[in-house]
Amino acid sequence: MSESFSRRTLLGAAATLALVAGGLPAALAQSGLGPLTLSPAATPKTKDDVTALNAFLEEVFEAGVSLSPEMQTYLGRKTNYDRWDDDSDAFAALAVERTRTALKLLRQGWDPARLPPAAKLNYRLFENRCELEIAALQWRPYGYPLNHLGGRHTGIPSFLANAHDIADIGDARAYLARLEGIPRVIQQTIDRGYDSAAKGIIPPKFSLTKMRPDIRSVITGAPFDGGADSALYADFKGKVTALDIPQAEKDKLVAEAARILVEKVKPAYEALDVAAGKLEAQATQEDGVWKLPDGATYYRFVVKQDTTTDLTPNQIHELGLKHVAELQKEMQTIMRKVEFKGTLPEFFHHLRTDPKFYFSNDDAGRAAYLAHCEKILAEFTARLDEWFITKPKAPLVVKRVEAYREKSAPPAFYNQPSPDGSRPGIFYANLADMREMAKWQSDAIIYHEGIPGHHMQIAIAQELGDDVPSFRRFGFYGAYTEGWGLYSEMLPKEQGFYQDPYADFGRLTTQIWRAVRLVVDSGIHAKKWTREQAVDYFVANTPLNRDQVIREVDRYIVNPGQATSYYVGMLRIMELRDKARRELGAKFDLKGFHEVVLRTGAVPLDILGEQVDAWIASVK
Repeated sequence: MSESFSRRTLLGAAATLALVAGGLPAALAQSGLGPLTLSPAATPKTKDDVTALNAFLEEVFEAGVSLSPEMQTYLGRKTNYDRWDDDSDAFAALAVERTRTALKLLRQGWDPARLPPAAKLNYRLFENRCELEIAALQWRPYGYPLNHLGGRHTGIPSFLANAHDIADIGDARAYLARLEGIPRVIQQTIDRGYDSAAKGIIPPKFSLTKMRPDIRSVITGAPFDGGADSALYADFKGKVTALDIPQAEKDKLVAEAARILVEKVKPAYEALDVAAGKLEAQATQEDGVWKLPDGATYYRFVVKQDTTTDLTPNQIHELGLKHVAELQKEMQTIMRKVEFKGTLPEFFHHLRTDPKFYFSNDDAGRAAYLAHCEKILAEFTARLDEWFITKPKAPLVVKRVEAYREKSAPPAFYNQPSPDGSRPGIFYANLADMREMAKWQSDAIIYHEGIPGHHMQIAIAQELGDDVPSFRRFGFYGAYTEGWGLYSEMLPKEQGFYQDPYADFGRLTTQIWRAVRLVVDSGIHAKKWTREQAVDYFVANTPLNRDQVIREVDRYIVNPGQATSYYVGMLRIMELRDKARRELGAKFDLKGFHEVVLRTGAVPLDILGEQVDAWIASVK
């Protein structure tokens, strides 16, 4: 899972594709959402003016980035380093008006039929992004602003810890300013939660129940009480301690952080806890979005968005059932290979319960798991030249999920690097309970999140040359990105890795895990499955333990549709590779196939197919 490129990143930063005409209310003008004038270079002289199109796309991207302080930080910039994004409904609506203007200017200025192939692709992808953002606006209240999985309550400390670097006193003061700004961010989240509730859109009760301890954990510890340093306080202190400045200056900065945390941040989080409690009292045990006003239409929208296909929820469900059955046949083959006597469910139980399959549930076991991750990554990375032409320049590090969010975080996920290399890519492992991190499934997860998975794909996309516009280098399509991640679990098998049959069984486990997602996600949101029904199906058909499954199912419930992207995307990449092999025969080159897929960047699956077809034709 690629945490940084979540739907919140894609749709929450609505200004990223933006132009505007006209004035704004004063409060919004302060956020920077004001008129923009394009340079003459971005104004086409003819309908096929590629130079002007490139300038247009870049200026629009930069105009949008200028409205998102958080995006600027993720990009490694220190402009507006003391500010947060404006997440108000009014700001989002005006940003989408900008996008409508951008789309209008694009269509008025250029004729795609007259553009060369590369420029035509840029035109189509920009047009697609604009249309998606415009269509998504009506569903903005459906995004569960308060939820246990992707809420601002854990997003704020995670952002500051992982994105806000402190290299000098100015950066430290910007951090303090961001701490000062947390009450406004939290209040916008509360307002959005209440506004959604007024429309009949409230998360299931369990999500709000699980959210509240995580809210309180952020304001637990020093300087809020006598315990060990809280996450935010520890992060700031650690970064300031590393500065080469007089100790008196360090002490002053740390004291100011303590004051802001106690006087500003704590009351804001307490207010968020109260709001979550009020919504919890109103919430029901109904889990699927079918319960929401026009929920069926909403679910069809998110499935289309996340798969970039026209598959219906029912087709998604049937596809999942088919592949679950096929993968279980492969699992039985390995079960016989290791000479296990019993049924497949009994083998699942064996894998869940035998201590030899787990690292110890202590600091030594956690250190061993992280060391194993680094070993697997190093072994595959050493042979990248055999299968890839372009390799990522950005480094990758392995980290444990921070304590304040490990209870609700998924088992593993990835944060992308900054383009300038100042921040590495991060493979996060959730080591809260080592009984949920089996040795036999670790290799596949490492390949998915790290190399050749998310880190390779996302870092390479960010590092593409100036001939690829920025909106594509930092773009996201779930089916492509997660499809590549799942494909990356399978590729090492084909190249001689997974020599341990249990590790190979772990690969099949992560595959069936994603096939089950098709069944469970559509079951919950389109077929009115209960949470318990979804958990029971998951446990019966995979070796994952019940606690791990509950976290998985809870994720699908509050983030509908996203879980359908993985398997659909992988199947399409495999289909395209098989097609290339058939048509090219001896001319097929795996390195060349990977090159066209990775250097295309994140695109809808139909456009990926067109790019592979063009490559096939060029090789012929």
